[in-house]
Parts: sequence; structure tokens; C-alpha cells
Amino acid sequence: MGIIFDKPLIGVVMCQNPIGNHVGQTVHNKYLDAVVLAGGVPLPLPHQLMHAPQLLENSMTLLDGILLTGSPSNIEPWHYGEEGHEAHADPSRDRLSFALITHASGKKMPMLGICRGLQELVVANGGALHRQLHQTHLFQEHREDDSQPLEQQYAPAHLVQPEPDGLLSQLLGSAAAFAVNSLHGQGIREPGPQLRIEARAPDGLIEAVSLRQHPFALAVQWHPEWQSDRDPVSRRLFEAFIHAAARYHKEKQP
Repeated sequence: MGIIFDKPLIGVVMCQNPIGNHVGQTVHNKYLDAVVLAGGVPLPLPHQLMHAPQLLENSMTLLDGILLTGSPSNIEPWHYGEEGHEAHADPSRDRLSFALITHASGKKMPMLGICRGLQELVVANGGALHRQLHQTHLFQEHREDDSQPLEQQYAPAHLVQPEPDGLLSQLLGSAAAFAVNSLHGQGIREPGPQLRIEARAPDGLIEAVSLRQHPFALAVQWHPEWQSDRDPVSRRLFEAFIHAAARYHKEKQP
């Protein structure tokens, strides 16, 4: 008899990192904690799911939602039509994330993207990125000061303005602007035709998007997983995601 989960099972994409003299895959506790706090069960997804036929597809039958986490790495630029080398690449994460997005989109499985996860949703749907926001001279500084303690790096940095009648303003119950942190060097240049803009920063940079014709596929450029137990916007984002995953879980039951 198989194991039956009474809570939604959330696949959490991991990042490849050196661990001592070895190569490993990791995910920050803050993402796992946020999922658990909102009522989900996190399941980290290794890049090896792409190494054999049907591994990913079979795994997706167990899942009720996908969390695309943030990362120090960047998407390789050839995925969105640009040339050049990416010094902070994680090619196996690119492959896994794009495959997860494709499968979840087809199944209408809930997705929440954070920072790199937003950029993955954009690129997977035909959009493009600014590779170095600060070099465009079009936007304010969106990078964190990594010489500061984490509490300062993740402190509110600017406002975002939700679009009226969008998914984000709907789940927040308001289109009022609110403050977010900012820890990214890249950003959306073109969102692509499949995505709806959900919010912008005061400088015009797109800060949130959702996938059209999907019940819940939302991605944000900031980090709501940071202290999601304290920030009301963060809590609502994760609770809405887990609620959508719980509904998906119930609807797929025989």
C-alpha cells in the first residue's frame, strides 16, 4: 500500500554548489521552512532527475506544486538568445527548472518562482533578461551589499506596485504598494507573450509575473521566503501557493 500524504507535496528545486572538495546540491532552510509554515511538505528535487528517461515524469505524478528557488547562479544566456559566457552558471539547474516548468504548465500544477525562479519562468516562456541591470543605467541599484549582515541584506529596499485586477493583487486583497527586499543583479527585459505583468518597482522594472491560462503560476523578483513568518505579504504568498497546491492535490485524487 502506497504512502498517502494529507498535505500537498511541494517539489523544491536545488542548486549545485561545491561542498568542501565535493560537488553537492543544496537548498536553503528558509525555503523549506516557508513551505512547512504554510502547510506544505517540501521535497528537494535533485538534478539527477534529468539523467534517465521517465524519472522526472514519474516524480511529477507525486507532486502537487513546484517551488523555483532563488540562487547565486544565473541562467546561461544562450537560453534567451544572447552570446557570451556566464561566470555564475548552473547548467543542470537550468535543464531541470525548464523541464519542471514545462511539465507543471501542462498539468496546470501550481508554481511559485522566487528571484532566479522568476527569471526561469520568463525564459522558459520566451522572455529575455537584462544580464547586468546596473550596466543599463535604466534602473536603481537592485543588488544587495554582501558586506552587510543578512538582516540588512534582506531589509526592505524599495516599493513594488501590483497591477490592479492581477493575481498578485487578488491574493493580497489589495493593489496598494508594499516594500520588498532586493538581492538580484539581473532582471526582466521582455516577459514574453505567455506571461502577465503583476507588479513593477518604482523604476519600472518588472517585479512579478504570472502565467496566463494557468490557475496559479506566480513568480516574484524579491525573496518572500525570508522571515515569511513575520511579513504579512510573504505569508499570504506562501499560503496562497500551498492552498492552490492543496486544491490540485484534492482534484487529482481518484
